[in-house]
Amino acid sequence: MKYQIVIAGFGGQGVVFLVKVVAICAGNRDIPFLGTENHGMSQRGGAVSCDIKIGDFTNPVIDKNQADLIIALDSNEGLRNVSFLKQEGTLVTNAQENYPKLPFKCVAKIDAFEKAKHGQFPIQGLNVYMLGIALVKDANFPFSVEEVKTAITQMNAKVAEQNLQILDMAMEDIKEQG
Repeated sequence: MKYQIVIAGFGGQGVVFLVKVVAICAGNRDIPFLGTENHGMSQRGGAVSCDIKIGDFTNPVIDKNQADLIIALDSNEGLRNVSFLKQEGTLVTNAQENYPKLPFKCVAKIDAFEKAKHGQFPIQGLNVYMLGIALVKDANFPFSVEEVKTAITQMNAKVAEQNLQILDMAMEDIKEQG
Protein backbone atom coordinates (compact mmCIF):
# COMPACT_ATOMS: atom_id res chain seq x y z
CA MET A 1 0.00 0.00 0.00
CA LYS A 2 1.15 3.52 -0.82
CA TYR A 3 -1.06 6.46 0.07
CA GLN A 4 -0.27 10.16 0.61
CA ILE A 5 -2.31 12.71 2.56
CA VAL A 6 -1.93 16.48 3.01
CA ILE A 7 -3.83 17.94 5.95
CA ALA A 8 -4.08 21.73 5.93
CA GLY A 9 -5.59 24.35 8.20
CA PHE A 10 -4.65 26.93 10.78
CA GLY A 11 -2.95 26.67 14.14
CA GLY A 12 -5.31 25.31 16.77
CA GLN A 13 -7.62 23.51 14.33
CA GLY A 14 -6.18 20.06 15.05
CA VAL A 15 -4.14 19.37 11.92
CA VAL A 16 -1.43 17.58 13.92
CA PHE A 17 -4.11 15.59 15.81
CA LEU A 18 -5.37 14.17 12.51
CA VAL A 19 -1.87 13.21 11.40
CA LYS A 20 -1.39 11.37 14.68
CA VAL A 21 -4.71 9.54 14.28
CA VAL A 22 -3.70 8.35 10.81
CA ALA A 23 -0.23 7.40 12.09
CA ILE A 24 -1.82 5.33 14.88
CA CYS A 25 -3.98 3.56 12.27
CA ALA A 26 -0.85 2.68 10.30
CA GLY A 27 1.06 1.64 13.41
CA ASN A 28 -1.77 -0.60 14.58
CA ARG A 29 -1.44 -2.54 11.29
CA ASP A 30 2.38 -2.44 11.24
CA ILE A 31 2.34 -0.38 8.05
CA PRO A 32 5.32 1.97 7.69
CA PHE A 33 4.56 5.69 7.57
CA LEU A 34 6.40 9.00 7.39
CA GLY A 35 5.10 12.42 8.32
CA THR A 36 6.11 16.05 8.32
CA GLU A 37 4.77 19.11 10.07
CA ASN A 38 5.00 22.60 8.61
CA HIS A 39 3.91 24.77 11.49
CA GLY A 40 4.90 28.24 10.33
CA MET A 41 2.96 30.69 12.50
CA SER A 42 0.70 27.99 13.91
CA GLN A 43 0.88 29.22 17.50
CA ARG A 44 -0.51 32.54 16.33
CA GLY A 45 -3.28 31.07 14.18
CA GLY A 46 -1.19 30.89 11.02
CA ALA A 47 -1.18 28.26 8.31
CA VAL A 48 -0.34 24.67 9.21
CA SER A 49 0.08 21.81 6.80
CA CYS A 50 1.21 18.28 7.47
CA ASP A 51 2.05 15.45 5.13
CA ILE A 52 1.68 11.78 5.96
CA LYS A 53 2.80 8.99 3.68
CA ILE A 54 1.53 5.50 4.39
CA GLY A 55 3.56 2.66 2.97
CA ASP A 56 7.15 2.13 1.93
CA PHE A 57 8.50 5.64 1.33
CA THR A 58 11.95 7.10 1.98
CA ASN A 59 11.12 10.83 1.83
CA PRO A 60 8.38 12.31 4.05
CA VAL A 61 7.64 15.30 1.79
CA ILE A 62 4.75 15.07 -0.69
CA ASP A 63 5.65 16.52 -4.08
CA LYS A 64 3.32 18.43 -6.40
CA ASN A 65 0.59 16.28 -8.01
CA GLN A 66 1.29 13.31 -5.70
CA ALA A 67 -1.25 13.45 -2.83
CA ASP A 68 -4.11 10.97 -2.90
CA LEU A 69 -6.11 13.06 -0.44
CA ILE A 70 -6.19 16.60 0.91
CA ILE A 71 -8.20 17.31 4.04
CA ALA A 72 -8.60 21.08 4.27
CA LEU A 73 -9.93 22.40 7.57
CA ASP A 74 -10.24 25.80 5.90
CA SER A 75 -11.29 26.50 2.30
CA ASN A 76 -8.42 28.87 1.56
CA GLU A 77 -5.89 26.37 2.87
CA GLY A 78 -7.44 23.78 0.57
CA LEU A 79 -6.87 26.06 -2.40
CA ARG A 80 -3.36 26.91 -1.24
CA ASN A 81 -2.41 23.21 -1.12
CA VAL A 82 -4.38 21.92 -4.12
CA SER A 83 -1.24 21.77 -6.29
CA PHE A 84 -0.13 18.74 -4.25
CA LEU A 85 -3.23 16.71 -5.21
CA LYS A 86 -2.99 14.22 -8.07
CA GLN A 87 -5.65 14.48 -10.77
CA GLU A 88 -7.50 11.37 -9.56
CA GLY A 89 -7.18 12.43 -5.93
CA THR A 90 -9.81 13.55 -3.44
CA LEU A 91 -10.15 17.02 -1.92
CA VAL A 92 -12.23 17.23 1.24
CA THR A 93 -12.70 20.85 2.25
CA ASN A 94 -14.53 22.90 4.83
CA ALA A 95 -16.05 25.38 2.39
CA GLN A 96 -19.15 27.33 1.57
CA GLU A 97 -21.33 26.60 -1.45
CA ASN A 98 -19.51 29.16 -3.66
CA TYR A 99 -16.18 27.25 -3.51
CA PRO A 100 -14.55 27.21 -6.98
CA LYS A 101 -15.12 24.19 -9.20
CA LEU A 102 -11.90 22.17 -9.39
CA PRO A 103 -10.89 19.51 -11.94
CA PHE A 104 -10.31 16.59 -9.59
CA LYS A 105 -11.93 13.17 -9.37
CA CYS A 106 -13.70 13.98 -6.10
CA VAL A 107 -14.18 17.34 -4.45
CA ALA A 108 -16.25 17.09 -1.29
CA LYS A 109 -17.18 20.39 0.30
CA ILE A 110 -19.24 20.99 3.39
CA ASP A 111 -19.59 24.11 5.51
CA ALA A 112 -18.44 22.68 8.83
CA PHE A 113 -17.94 26.17 10.32
CA GLU A 114 -21.65 26.84 9.83
CA LYS A 115 -22.60 23.56 11.52
CA ALA A 116 -20.35 24.33 14.49
CA LYS A 117 -21.67 27.89 14.70
CA HIS A 118 -25.21 26.50 14.99
CA GLY A 119 -24.16 24.17 17.81
CA GLN A 120 -24.30 20.90 15.90
CA PHE A 121 -20.85 20.06 17.29
CA PRO A 122 -18.15 21.95 19.24
CA ILE A 123 -15.71 23.85 17.03
CA GLN A 124 -12.85 21.83 18.60
CA GLY A 125 -14.25 18.82 16.73
CA LEU A 126 -13.96 20.37 13.27
CA ASN A 127 -10.89 18.28 12.45
CA VAL A 128 -12.62 14.99 13.35
CA TYR A 129 -15.72 16.13 11.45
CA MET A 130 -13.67 16.63 8.28
CA LEU A 131 -11.99 13.25 8.78
CA GLY A 132 -15.47 11.70 8.82
CA ILE A 133 -16.21 13.37 5.49
CA ALA A 134 -12.98 11.92 4.05
CA LEU A 135 -13.88 8.44 5.26
CA VAL A 136 -17.08 8.51 3.23
CA LYS A 137 -15.95 10.42 0.13
CA ASP A 138 -12.54 8.85 -0.49
CA ALA A 139 -13.14 5.28 -1.64
CA ASN A 140 -9.39 4.63 -1.40
CA PHE A 141 -8.90 5.81 2.19
CA PRO A 142 -6.46 3.23 3.56
CA PHE A 143 -8.19 2.56 6.89
CA SER A 144 -11.66 1.44 7.88
CA VAL A 145 -14.05 3.46 10.03
CA GLU A 146 -13.43 1.02 12.88
CA GLU A 147 -9.65 1.45 12.61
CA VAL A 148 -10.06 5.24 12.71
CA LYS A 149 -12.38 5.01 15.73
CA THR A 150 -9.86 2.82 17.55
CA ALA A 151 -7.08 5.31 16.78
CA ILE A 152 -9.17 8.26 17.99
CA THR A 153 -9.80 6.42 21.26
CA GLN A 154 -6.11 5.56 21.61
CA MET A 155 -5.12 9.15 20.84
CA ASN A 156 -7.17 10.74 23.61
CA ALA A 157 -9.57 8.54 25.56
CA LYS A 158 -10.79 11.53 27.60
CA VAL A 159 -12.56 13.13 24.63
CA ALA A 160 -12.94 10.01 22.50
CA GLU A 161 -16.71 9.63 23.00
CA GLN A 162 -17.39 13.19 21.83
CA ASN A 163 -15.02 12.77 18.87
CA LEU A 164 -16.64 9.49 17.87
CA GLN A 165 -20.07 11.15 17.90
CA ILE A 166 -18.74 13.97 15.70
CA LEU A 167 -17.17 11.45 13.31
CA ASP A 168 -20.48 9.57 13.00
CA MET A 169 -22.38 12.84 12.49
CA ALA A 170 -20.04 13.87 9.67
CA MET A 171 -20.40 10.56 7.90
CA GLU A 172 -24.17 10.77 8.13
CA ASP A 173 -24.23 14.43 6.99
CA ILE A 174 -22.17 13.78 3.86
CA LYS A 175 -24.22 10.72 2.94
CA GLU A 176 -27.37 12.86 3.16
CA GLN A 177 -25.71 15.55 1.02
CA GLY A 178 -25.18 12.99 -1.73
